Amino acid sequence: MMMSNFQFLSREWTDIYSQAVDAEKLVAQCPQASVIIARSTLETTLNWLYINDADLQMPYDQTLSSMIHDYRFKSILKPAELFTEINIIRKIGNAGAHGDRIKLKDSISTIKYLFRFLSFFAVYYSEKEPQIHPFDVELIPKSDIIEQSQKEIKKLSEKLNYKNEHARKELLEKEKLAQENHVLKQQLLAKENEIKSRKIQRETTIDPDISYPRIVSEAETRKRFIDFSLKESGWINLRDGYELEYEVKGMPHSTNPSGTGYADYVLWGDNGLPLMVIEAKRTTEESRKGRYQAELYADCLENMYGQRPLIYYTNGFETYLWDDCFSIDRKVDGFYTKDEAQLQINRRSTRLDLRQFTVNTEIAGRPYQLEALKRIAENFVIHGKDGKLREKSRQALLVMATGSGKTRTSAAIVDMMTKCNWAKRILFLADRNALVSQAKLAFSNYLPHIGSIDLTKEKEDKNTRLVFSTYPTMMNRIDSNRSEDQRFYGVGHFDLIIVDEAHRSVYQKYKAIFDHFDSYLIGLTATPKRDIDKNTYELFGIENDIPTYAYELTQAVADNFLVPPKAISVPLKFQREGIKYSELSEKEKQEYEEKFGDFTDKHDEGEIHQTAINQWLFNKDTVDKVLDFLMTHGIKVQGGDKLGKTIIFAKNHNHARFIQDRFNINYPEYGGKFLNVIDNQEKKAQYYLERFKDEYEEVDPQIAVSVDMMDTGVDAPRVVNLVFFKMVKSYAKFWQMVGRGTRLCPNLFGPNEDKSHFVIFDYCQNFEFFEANPDGVVGDTQKPLTEQIFQLKLEVAFSIRNLHENNDSERELAEQYINELHQDVEQLDRSRFQVKKYLRYVEEFSKKQRWESLSKSDVIEIQEHLAKLILPKKSDDELARRFDILILNYQLAVLVGKTSTKHFKEKIYSTAKSLAKKVNIPAVKEHAQLLNELSSEIYWKDVNILKLDRVGNALRHLIRFIDKEKQEIVYTNFKDHIEEGEEKDIMSSYTSLQSYRDRVELYVRKNKHHTVIQKLRTNQPVTQTEINTLEHILFSEEHCGTKEEYIKEYGNRPLGTFIRSVVGLDVEASTKAFSSFLQKSALTADQTTFINQIISFLSSNGTIDKKMLFEPPFTNLNDQGLMGVFNDSEVSNVIKIVDSINDNALGA
Repeated sequence: MMMSNFQFLSREWTDIYSQAVDAEKLVAQCPQASVIIARSTLETTLNWLYINDADLQMPYDQTLSSMIHDYRFKSILKPAELFTEINIIRKIGNAGAHGDRIKLKDSISTIKYLFRFLSFFAVYYSEKEPQIHPFDVELIPKSDIIEQSQKEIKKLSEKLNYKNEHARKELLEKEKLAQENHVLKQQLLAKENEIKSRKIQRETTIDPDISYPRIVSEAETRKRFIDFSLKESGWINLRDGYELEYEVKGMPHSTNPSGTGYADYVLWGDNGLPLMVIEAKRTTEESRKGRYQAELYADCLENMYGQRPLIYYTNGFETYLWDDCFSIDRKVDGFYTKDEAQLQINRRSTRLDLRQFTVNTEIAGRPYQLEALKRIAENFVIHGKDGKLREKSRQALLVMATGSGKTRTSAAIVDMMTKCNWAKRILFLADRNALVSQAKLAFSNYLPHIGSIDLTKEKEDKNTRLVFSTYPTMMNRIDSNRSEDQRFYGVGHFDLIIVDEAHRSVYQKYKAIFDHFDSYLIGLTATPKRDIDKNTYELFGIENDIPTYAYELTQAVADNFLVPPKAISVPLKFQREGIKYSELSEKEKQEYEEKFGDFTDKHDEGEIHQTAINQWLFNKDTVDKVLDFLMTHGIKVQGGDKLGKTIIFAKNHNHARFIQDRFNINYPEYGGKFLNVIDNQEKKAQYYLERFKDEYEEVDPQIAVSVDMMDTGVDAPRVVNLVFFKMVKSYAKFWQMVGRGTRLCPNLFGPNEDKSHFVIFDYCQNFEFFEANPDGVVGDTQKPLTEQIFQLKLEVAFSIRNLHENNDSERELAEQYINELHQDVEQLDRSRFQVKKYLRYVEEFSKKQRWESLSKSDVIEIQEHLAKLILPKKSDDELARRFDILILNYQLAVLVGKTSTKHFKEKIYSTAKSLAKKVNIPAVKEHAQLLNELSSEIYWKDVNILKLDRVGNALRHLIRFIDKEKQEIVYTNFKDHIEEGEEKDIMSSYTSLQSYRDRVELYVRKNKHHTVIQKLRTNQPVTQTEINTLEHILFSEEHCGTKEEYIKEYGNRPLGTFIRSVVGLDVEASTKAFSSFLQKSALTADQTTFINQIISFLSSNGTIDKKMLFEPPFTNLNDQGLMGVFNDSEVSNVIKIVDSINDNALGA
């Protein structure tokens, strides 16, 4: 007769068995003690695993949380959902140890979770396969609850913690001794190998769903997801019939004939009034399905208590918040704390109209700053039909030229938002520590009454209202800063986030911050409008590429709020043409030969390219001439006796130091203090920067030589000279650098003699480059290497699976890649806030069966939602990951039949050649034969994906042994040639840089009510005469530009189709076009969804290419797209309707 559910442990695992039985015995008698002991049992089991499983390595801090979250541990769990269950054991155990009241149903669920985990443990690690019977609730001893004092609970917890800690130390000590004793070490290795072999063998035969199936239902696990999200927000004591399953009266009889309903969760304020109501739906259902039900519960609670709660609806993965008294519903990352929810309720009566706020002109008093605040206010608030304030938007983007007072404007916004009761706590984000410090100092002057901290230097304070931080610091704090499992920075912690210098890298790297916090979001940027990318506009809720407000450089100069540049392009021979041996003097030729060798009998023409200048070749006369030109022609102060403040933008740190050395040699009278290098490699850079920026007097250093550190964000009004001694190909960065000189500086040259302009000396043809390339060089934001590897592996595996002919080895490789990808997803830490956002996809693709037959739409989903969540493995270095990418790209090229793979081959050949020189290293010597083969042409004649996989596995960990090629720095003394500078009008190029696309699309949007445009928008046929009318308007230079510009930008795209793409197709019009089809056919749910997808696409894009109906996103429902959802007759009808819609835009 079986006495306990855990009988299967009694033979081999006496200590674990004893603890598990104790936890089981107390489930009903003392739930609090039961969960504490269950947690201790879990810890005891993990101690054994970490000592005996060779795949595991004890984490540094050795806490239960760290052991559970270690990626190696998560990789051994089968199935992945075990992680969630054992994490619940840990969390409930912690709650019990901290004195929280534990309910009977919680202790029962915990013992079930423990049973399943220990079943997994026994199945894979027991010497003999255990006989595990299904969990039997009847074996839990029945008893009345016996309350234990908190003192007894604390004593129990401390005793168990001590026991586990002591046992862990003892096990680790034994392991350490074994490592020092040869015989013991061999015994330990033999035991580890035996365990590993046994586990591998069982993995091939055991089906977890049969051997230890889920015991706790999906619904209960979902509820625990929600419960723990609430717990993270401080909602700890959830009582049945009050916070849980609360009875409400007054439900519509059409919904519930009794008029009574039960809200899943109602959370209450200290005054006994409802703060939040939560409706929970199944994880398999869309959370939005709970919206109507939650609204009905809110109606009932409002009628019962006179206060309407905040409305939440969730399925555990996706959560929406709706304060329908003020705003529309929105997706959020979690729940408000009690204080945060109460504050939102209070604001319904205390919130003031931002539009009526009187701005403090001492902070921001310039007309454009006042207009910026007005635009923010109008963007955030409107009056509803009931006359009450309503939220209009939650994001805004301000484009303001460098020097126009972005920080002042943002401080005035904070002043407005706080005094109008829209914001209590504010987060200010910048991308560098120096900018964070600069902003905090400015805010302290403008808003001294608001307490603030610099999170990069100071500790958090719960009473702090204004937090300044860099993006990485905040990312780390969101996940790491918890107290007893409660996040300090919860979703509602900040009411307003201000993003300094919002640009594409912010979107790519740190969007998770903005997704986590439920706050208003304001972006500030000096990047000209035309250079702001689509993702940045999307982040700030801008749908039409028009910022909330823009005040750009040209307007600021015209208004005399900034000063213009005088731009001088200075021809410097070596910088433009390089150094040619044939043009040197005889003495210089001799120096050339001494430093670069005799080249006359080689295929070398004796030329050093201009890109080498100031990269590794530093020529004295080149720098001397630049400095002389600056000292002679630069703007002077103090009656012309002293060069004004100057920034020299250098190519690299060595270049900067060389400039400093040459200056001190040529101008010894300044005593080595006049010019300083200010960059990230200089220890006293911040000290010199503060002196250089002094607004009130000329304090040395007078010349700052900078590498990147002063390109952006530094306020130095006294700067009157800029020296471009490097090439800048980014349009946005170029104008940011120009902005270092635009600030006003009164009385700079004496009483009432203000700074009126500044001068730019360009020695590297930047001006000419931007004349020829108005957009500069726009680089794509690089995806992290780990994300690229994940996506490439998926593409390779998917391509192999879809080959018409593939052999067993290729299929095996595909499944190997699929297994690795599945493990990466399965091992994701569900507690990371970035992972929580995509939990639905993580849970779905943690199931192995989902990978067995992937569709193209599955691949797209995985790449879009999961690839970016994968973290690099600690054992991998960057070089190994880059080699993985090389191999995977080559494999993909082979699979898709690319003819040109020469560059892949050359890179691998070069790598092998470099490694062949390192065969004295044992790890490299092991692969000497392969390295020799790789240098042979025969190896590459029949290259295939399997060969490449072999190369990748063999060489990836050896790449680190290759010596980095270092270019020796060379100093020369060749005579350079400088000419008189040519003045350039760079401001006129700035004003003309609004792209044709911007101008024409903006014009179309502004005139969307024009008769012909309106006809196009509503799917009414247009005539050729009407199209000609539009051509006459759009192709006149006074409006948008010429027809030639249109053709250059859009090719031969019909004008009507183009206009439709800008204004979209009216939803009502597209629905009407499909109405007869919808009425005649008895459509299935999938068919209706497909038609709705077409209508949605048309509303955004105006027309649709028929081919798209067989491609993503129209293959989400069926891999064959339209053909897979409808029969042939229906397909024909749909295509006819689409053709008709498209044709109506062409003009008859």
